[in-house]
Amino acid sequence: MSFSEKFRDFRASKAVLFWSCAACVVATMVVGFTWGGWVTGGSAQERADKAAQQAVAQLAADICFKRYLAAPDARASLTALGEESSYRRDGILEDGGWVTLADRDKPISGAAELCADQLAEVDISTLPVTAPVAEAAPMAAPGTETRVQ
Repeated sequence: MSFSEKFRDFRASKAVLFWSCAACVVATMVVGFTWGGWVTGGSAQERADKAAQQAVAQLAADICFKRYLAAPDARASLTALGEESSYRRDGILEDGGWVTLADRDKPISGAAELCADQLAEVDISTLPVTAPVAEAAPMAAPGTETRVQ
């Protein structure tokens, strides 16, 4: 009797069918969760929360970076920051309020390190030298004229 005849004449019992299906389900789950990228609801939520926190930290770091470079004394501040150890830079940015957004009481977690890393890459020679601010002339009170003689 050939293989094809044996295969054609095979009649599986209910127990064989049940265990074959159970083995296929287990194999599918093992392959799906290990190589297929499947995740449980809890781990998906953890990943989403972590991604959201990282996005907020990156946004706060970008705001910190732009504000720090736009400050009037950016060149001097950046030089002083560069002279500090990499461990202290985060604390300096947090203490200075650079990574605390307007609606928050505390600095954004992780933003100071990202901002410090961005600031460390800035070439100080490309920053403009700040000129001393000229004293403004006193303004006249509303409703009075100022005459130039």
